[in-house]
Amino acid sequence: MPALDTVGLVIFIVILFAGIFLNFFELPGTGVIFCDVLLYSIFTGFTKVGWGVIVFLLVSAILAETIDFFWKISEPPQQAVRPQKSIKAALLGTIVGMIVLTPLWGGPGIWIGFLAGGLAGILAVEMIRQYHLKIYDRTLHRVILNIVGKNTVKGFISLCMIAFSLSNIYS
Repeated sequence: MPALDTVGLVIFIVILFAGIFLNFFELPGTGVIFCDVLLYSIFTGFTKVGWGVIVFLLVSAILAETIDFFWKISEPPQQAVRPQKSIKAALLGTIVGMIVLTPLWGGPGIWIGFLAGGLAGILAVEMIRQYHLKIYDRTLHRVILNIVGKNTVKGFISLCMIAFSLSNIYS
């Protein structure tokens, strides 16, 4: 594989990871994943990823963002969060998750560990933060579980999108 192809593939994979990471912070990560695969398919001349895959990913991204939108408007307002600590916790969690699950499951373990570790990192920091607050300032457990549930559903859709696109690229 020529060096330019390798660099392009590395950038493609990094953007896929960024798409999952953006989901942790209520940003449109599935849209990033879709655009990444679309650009990859354009640059490769649609030889590895066809229009059927592109349409499937578009529908999946729209579905995930629609679920996210309706989930947001149905949940109660949130209290202020500390984004820097959440980003650090998500980064640390993703690294630990990948290190732990990769030897167990190989390639899929990287992606699943990235998602599960990031969610666990954010949840751990939030639980520690809640513990240090007075009882009347704490966020209800159902609100926290609602946020985790939403991120899990959106992350699972992202993982399915990535698995489907990578299986078409490498098959």
